[in-house]
Amino acid sequence: MQYANKKYIPFQPVKMTNREWPDKVITKAPVWCSVDLRDGNQALVTPMQLDEKLLMFKTLVDIGFKEIEVGFPSASDTEYEILRTLIEGNYIPDDVTVQVLVQARAELIKKTFEAVKGAKNVIIHFYNSTSTLQRKVVFKKDMDGIVDIAVEGARLIRKLTEEEVAKSGMNIRYEYSPESFTGTEIDFSIRICEEVMRELGATKENPVILNLPSTVEMSTPNTYADQIEYFCKNLHNREAAIVSIHPHNDRGTAVASAELAIMAGAERVEGTLFGNGERTGNLDLVTVALNMFTQGVDPQLDFSNILEIKNIYEKCTKMHVHERQPYAGELAFTAFSGSHQDAIRKGYDYMENSKTPYWEVPYLPINPADVNREYEPVIRINSQSGKGGAAFVLEHACGYRLPKEMHPEFGAIVKAASDAYGDELKEQQIVELFNKEYTEFKGKYTLLQHRFTAVSYTHLTLPTNSLV
Repeated sequence: MQYANKKYIPFQPVKMTNREWPDKVITKAPVWCSVDLRDGNQALVTPMQLDEKLLMFKTLVDIGFKEIEVGFPSASDTEYEILRTLIEGNYIPDDVTVQVLVQARAELIKKTFEAVKGAKNVIIHFYNSTSTLQRKVVFKKDMDGIVDIAVEGARLIRKLTEEEVAKSGMNIRYEYSPESFTGTEIDFSIRICEEVMRELGATKENPVILNLPSTVEMSTPNTYADQIEYFCKNLHNREAAIVSIHPHNDRGTAVASAELAIMAGAERVEGTLFGNGERTGNLDLVTVALNMFTQGVDPQLDFSNILEIKNIYEKCTKMHVHERQPYAGELAFTAFSGSHQDAIRKGYDYMENSKTPYWEVPYLPINPADVNREYEPVIRINSQSGKGGAAFVLEHACGYRLPKEMHPEFGAIVKAASDAYGDELKEQQIVELFNKEYTEFKGKYTLLQHRFTAVSYTHLTLPTNSLV
């Protein structure tokens, strides 16, 4: 691979001298839009069936999403069917808006309007690609030609909207995406969005959603934030726009890109549960929302029963949530390191004894109970675990609080057993080791009797034993 990197063109940073986003903090939740049923579904090896789509839609509603992109109804009969089923089956609550995606092409736009008939609240999300590379390689058009595509699409969408509203009173809103925004000259992105806003008649009272996707994640998160801030500061009639983001995860930094983009002025965020989506996926909305939660910000989304959501997600998508996925992964609240285990145990003690109103447990950024996870799986014991971890498990398994002087001795016993076993020890194995070493001892001396004496309502200790 020597010198192979020279064929790649580095991204160009945004020239800004007065950027403000580094000094901002996130203080409130953005508007969330789930694209699980569109962007997520189109990336599945086996796309969801109708019953799975309905289950996923209900789950998204239960979580609290008020805007849900349900598909690309002009693209296929299957996509058309799910939308019609949602509408005709009265699955869409009155306070939820369904979003449909369509290319800025006349025949597809017309079919999309047929598909949404009967819905109460709809976002017509149209797009065309604007990037330098796509203009050169795919469309072979200059900037003016790309603007014409967007404007003609906007003109038709506005005409059909006015006709539909006059007939049915449907609440229709507009969303425009300059696809591959991150690969588009920033000033050209502003120009084409302004042309679209003008054609759609955007006002402060009826703003257009301008969605700025990192269709392919091409730069570091700070550069994406610069692009968003520059866009927000230089867009004419800014109050007539809702700036939205749609990060992908090609560089593995979608969460960071989203968080910095919100700090830079984005008001709306599109993504999926657990980051499902094309290639390396979309933005993981679960992680972003719960990151806010751990900073004292109400995300306005309910992930309090995250394992149930995970199970539904895996059932519907046939995808697996990784063991180390933040918040939802099997190992998210697991500590193998002995020092970590000891610190966690001391953190629990501190919480109990201090009665602090704050969550202050080392190595655990969130209380597992807040997402309906159990305390018991937090500590697992293997050969890398220290003396404190074994004592912690023993206390939580059967209420034995070992004197601190016993921790090294019992920890060594557990470590030796784990080494011999070659794997982590389960809770019951830890208890059996304790009983074998201290209560079921067979050797030169025989234990005739023993008893445990409670010294507090939560803690037990070992008294002096009678030996013959």
